[in-house]
Amino acid sequence: MEKEKLHTNEAVLTDENPLGLTEREKKQLIPRKLLVPFILITTLFALWGFANDITNPMVAAFQTVMEISAAKASLVQFAFYGGYATMAIPAALFIRRYSYKKSILLGLALYALGAFLFIPAASMQEFSFFCISLYILTFGLAFLETTANPFILSLGSKETSTRRLNMAQAFNPIGSLSGMAVASLIVLPQLWSDRRDATGEIIFSTLSEAEKANIRLHDLAIIRDPYVALGLVVTMIFVIIALTRMPNIGMSAEKSGKRETLSRLWHNSEYRFGVVAQVFYVAAQIMVWTFIIHYANRLGINKATAQNYNIFAMSMFLCGRFVSTFLMHYVNSRKLLFVFGICASICTIGTIFFTDITGLYCLIGISAFMSLMFPTIYGIALENVESRDTTLGAAFLVMAIVGGALMPPLQGAVIDLKTVAGMPAENVSFALPLVCFIVVALYGWTTRRVLKNE
Repeated sequence: MEKEKLHTNEAVLTDENPLGLTEREKKQLIPRKLLVPFILITTLFALWGFANDITNPMVAAFQTVMEISAAKASLVQFAFYGGYATMAIPAALFIRRYSYKKSILLGLALYALGAFLFIPAASMQEFSFFCISLYILTFGLAFLETTANPFILSLGSKETSTRRLNMAQAFNPIGSLSGMAVASLIVLPQLWSDRRDATGEIIFSTLSEAEKANIRLHDLAIIRDPYVALGLVVTMIFVIIALTRMPNIGMSAEKSGKRETLSRLWHNSEYRFGVVAQVFYVAAQIMVWTFIIHYANRLGINKATAQNYNIFAMSMFLCGRFVSTFLMHYVNSRKLLFVFGICASICTIGTIFFTDITGLYCLIGISAFMSLMFPTIYGIALENVESRDTTLGAAFLVMAIVGGALMPPLQGAVIDLKTVAGMPAENVSFALPLVCFIVVALYGWTTRRVLKNE
């Protein structure tokens, strides 16, 4: 009977117990019989974390080697996170029609395709081609995230779903740290365009066109190679998952019309505000991690060394993820979200007003408090969504990653001003993440009040 239930198309987060869990299993974070699927799906979190955080430092690298403004270089993030916005809803519709496994395989195929497109992009030396490659790569990531997050929520009881997602998401920064390490130890130190004179100034712009062309050819090949290697790894994982039988759970057998689903989602205020909060959170996260290098550059720190600060920030993010998952056993997730949002806001204020190394330390400290935000917002927003609406509901929360496409170019435009009201523009630009963290804190506060009134 349990085996039959494991392979039914029953709903995510349903009260009908489609997994056939015993009372003891309902109390477990990950029931033993679902441990293997949990591990397989959790590997995907590390996989897209690697792509996210090997890409962030490339904004500064492209700015130098392609001789473009910070705003234009930030189009890397616009392309990267714009792919999520484009493909999240089609991914949800694909899942509704087919299955989670087929969605995962399609996502991995698109991921590998985008990575391999870096080969012709580097040959043509076209910044726009790199952006297109990243855009297609994130089509795949949209499929993976739209699939993996609700799948993890469904692998156990509703009561432990947010903690379970936080646990799985803890492996996302492990992938991120790997991406950062590759950028820091392999890519950035080998960039000839980042060579500096005795005063710490980049000398690339002072060279002849012939010298620049030679350096550009070298540096774009250095940027290309990790993505090609990543494409090969993704192809290998595609084969492993294709040959692995996975439980077909988490999808509702009761499928309503899209219009009715959208109406129910819109009238769910906790979900609606959750999508907005997710847009602002992702925007803040990408701005904080993308412009750490710019912030450090203003202090005379080169890109390779500055990336080490990014790695330290991600290490704090990883530790914060495990700590917050532990704390959720004792403290309501909504309350933690509010507290962490306030703490992130305080660190951001320090980033703005301290113009020395203290400001950089504050900027790094933000990551510890960002750690629980994405999965917690996700879990809270879907908690009271009807099971038949979960797939599309999850898609809009993934689509909210578009915040990472919209805000970084705006912050880059502020940085291009050099100074604002007599302050370094790099510092002032972090007023944008500050607004975002205030919105996240408000979401934690308002949903906490809703919970108390129930």
